[in-house]
Amino acid sequence: MTEPYIARSIEPFLKRAAAEFPSVAVTGPRQSGKTTLLQRLFGESHRYVSLEPPDVRAAAAADPRAFLEMFRPPVIFDEAQYAPDLFPYIKEKIDADRHKAGQYLLTGSQNLSLAEDISESLAGRIAMLCLLPLSRREAEGRPDLLLPWEARRPPAPAECHTYDELWRAFLRGGFPELRAHPERDVALWHGSYIQTYLERDVRALRQVGDLTEFRNFLQVLAARSGQLLNLTGIARDLGLAVNTIKAWISVLEATYQVFVLRPYHANVGKRLVKTAKVYFVDTGTLCHLAGLRDAGHAASGPMGGAIMETAVLSEIVKALTHRGVTPQVFFWRTLAGTEVDLVVVSGGKLVPIEVKLSATPRSGMAASMRTMRGDFGDQAMAGYVVHPGDVQLPLGPGVTAHPFADL
Repeated sequence: MTEPYIARSIEPFLKRAAAEFPSVAVTGPRQSGKTTLLQRLFGESHRYVSLEPPDVRAAAAADPRAFLEMFRPPVIFDEAQYAPDLFPYIKEKIDADRHKAGQYLLTGSQNLSLAEDISESLAGRIAMLCLLPLSRREAEGRPDLLLPWEARRPPAPAECHTYDELWRAFLRGGFPELRAHPERDVALWHGSYIQTYLERDVRALRQVGDLTEFRNFLQVLAARSGQLLNLTGIARDLGLAVNTIKAWISVLEATYQVFVLRPYHANVGKRLVKTAKVYFVDTGTLCHLAGLRDAGHAASGPMGGAIMETAVLSEIVKALTHRGVTPQVFFWRTLAGTEVDLVVVSGGKLVPIEVKLSATPRSGMAASMRTMRGDFGDQAMAGYVVHPGDVQLPLGPGVTAHPFADL
């Protein structure tokens, strides 16, 4: 049976990169669809080679030149982080025919190691793109939908979902396999995914020794998702050093499991907090680690706000990342406690966004944005209160209530 394919918003940007650069690397977390994407777009023009099997890795390491002669371009090398010794020899091949585009297409699941190896060997010869799990717009077949502040006209209506269906979608998350096979057991899939992640990606990184301690760390971090990051508190709860917690957060960031959301600072005469927040990339991963298995409990429980914020942040970051853009997303919080959940830098302007659990938006929900817009003046664009309902309406000058389904 043929696996159903879901169109991705990165496709036109990947095609353009492959037409302009000798090589392209597509990084991202495991199971985000990198292999499927490259085979779909380039399967007829490029040979496919997975570098994950030990015997293939051994052959590549033993005689790189012979290996590259056997698998001549155009070629897709999947899981390229397993054969970093190939990169200097790929450079050698590219330099022999520098102006030929799309020779080597690479995928990789570990951003840190892959980026370091590529920067040493293929700088100037490779385009780097990132594929994250499915955005809502991709899952619904609207991969080209613009973000609200970018659109010149209202988007086509989204799929009609009930409040409960929306929260069930948050529990499932955005990994393509779960979208393509709705009958899959969600808890079993995410449990297996986390175990595979621990055994393959985390074990390969030197910063992690005890995998059981690291799993406990994941669960503690999930429980604190969206909160100001208290490294000392997490270290104390787990009986670990603060530097260990810092290193492990770097591991999660390098393997695309979390976003580190940093505060936005500008000279506006206020004292602002300088502590970051951490959000998981996938709402399904977050819910699984938090022990949530029921949509109603997820929506009404203490994690409801963090899950909704994760969903909104993830949608924005995916939309920008899949265009080859580095997302500039922050939060804004004063020491007095005034906070705007998300601040997106777009075209040199600031887009303030508040995320609310209530499906009934009210004017008071925009109070923090009004404060921020007053401080930043013309630098701040119109803001949005994103909510899980289906109502879009103005909440006062420069603020619109916007349904998550239309984000």
